[in-house]
Amino acid sequence: MNQIYLIGLGNPGKKYSKTRHNIGFLLLENLSKKHNSNFLLKDKLKSYHSEFNTNDSIFRLFLPNTFMNNSGEAVKAIIDWYKINLDQIFIILDDKDIPLGKIRFRKKGSSGGHNGLKSIIEKLQTQNFNRIRIGIGSPALKETNNFNTISHVLGNISLEEQSILDNVYKRVIESLEQLNTKKEEYIINDLNSFDKDQI
Repeated sequence: MNQIYLIGLGNPGKKYSKTRHNIGFLLLENLSKKHNSNFLLKDKLKSYHSEFNTNDSIFRLFLPNTFMNNSGEAVKAIIDWYKINLDQIFIILDDKDIPLGKIRFRKKGSSGGHNGLKSIIEKLQTQNFNRIRIGIGSPALKETNNFNTISHVLGNISLEEQSILDNVYKRVIESLEQLNTKKEEYIINDLNSFDKDQI
């Protein structure tokens, strides 16, 4: 049976649970709930873990219990424990450099300034792993500075944004569920061509 490992990036704790930086967590929480599966803390994996079967695949979902800047510790622990290849993992995260409602699926690349990706690249010593980046847009300010960027990323998702993101989550989830039945190139193109205005 095909095994698929999905790792959402975010910060643990209630304080961060509704923030833009926790979109990786939020998406996987939606997926887990859809399949009536719950997350349980696995100390050895430095993550909360949820698991279910669908489409002849075992889906293993992880929410690192490290903070964003140390995401690589959890990812490395997961890879070492399950002895899996990098092409079996999919990192899901937010990206402020992508417009809200857009999705970017890449099989490799730099961190783009994202601290979670930086940590993973550092721990794995490679940039060659799947990542699905979900746009949160830039701060709605004329003069963007570091403080404004941080407050935007760690700010709570608005009701208007949530409406858009619900459709993004739905699309990503539907695509991920087909990883065992459709070619990866199809899913990459499907997600990268998604446009919230066409819903």
